[in-house]
Amino acid sequence: MKKKLQNITNKVWTVATLVVILVIWQVATGTGIISKFLLPSPFDVILALIKDFPLLMVNARVTLLEAFLGLLLGVAIGFIMAVLMDRFDKLYQSFYPLIVLTQTIPTVAIAPLLVLWFGYEMTPKIILIVIVTFFPITVGLLDGFKAIDQDAVHLLRSMGASKGQIFRYIKFPSSLGQFFAGLKISASYAVVGAVISEWLGGFHGLGVYMTRVRKAYSFDKMFAVIFLISMISLLLTWAIGFLKKKCMPWENRP
Repeated sequence: MKKKLQNITNKVWTVATLVVILVIWQVATGTGIISKFLLPSPFDVILALIKDFPLLMVNARVTLLEAFLGLLLGVAIGFIMAVLMDRFDKLYQSFYPLIVLTQTIPTVAIAPLLVLWFGYEMTPKIILIVIVTFFPITVGLLDGFKAIDQDAVHLLRSMGASKGQIFRYIKFPSSLGQFFAGLKISASYAVVGAVISEWLGGFHGLGVYMTRVRKAYSFDKMFAVIFLISMISLLLTWAIGFLKKKCMPWENRP
């Protein structure tokens, strides 16, 4: 009961903070302290969101498809790499620095090259999303694998358990917390990566829509897209949190 009350209190504070920010924003733009040309009011942004909602949904469908496919491949590749690097130390020593190196290159520098090599269709966008999403999964799982209870591992070995059984019963369940933490980060990166890749070329998607309205100086519509992307990211985070509760029921016990 105390835990539920604490969760409700935390949500109330979050909502209250958001409301205060929106009110200050509305007052600042409504009274002319900040020009609406530079920063549209929340009311104007909501009106733009409602007005262009059908068009936004058409573009969001493309962006979400790219994000989902890229995230799916990124999670699969990240999981396989983590398992292999945990199994073979030489592989870890060889590839881990290279994996870290891939995250030091800005996505805005990679995206033009991918468009040049693979065209303006969905392929370069999915590749970019894979590049930015596999890293949190790989690192999270590796940290989870290394943080396991060694006494439990020794116990299973003394009982004749194989490496596969140790992974199944000890390593993987123990690393689920880190996996879902990385998955939340990767899900947010997937949506943002899809939008960034669409800025540089494409025919449909929220990034393409943002580029068009920016050139038309329709900043209220630009902020409407930002609001929509934020809502999508929050929904994905909530969905992953819900999935975590289903996969890790032992953490929900009082």
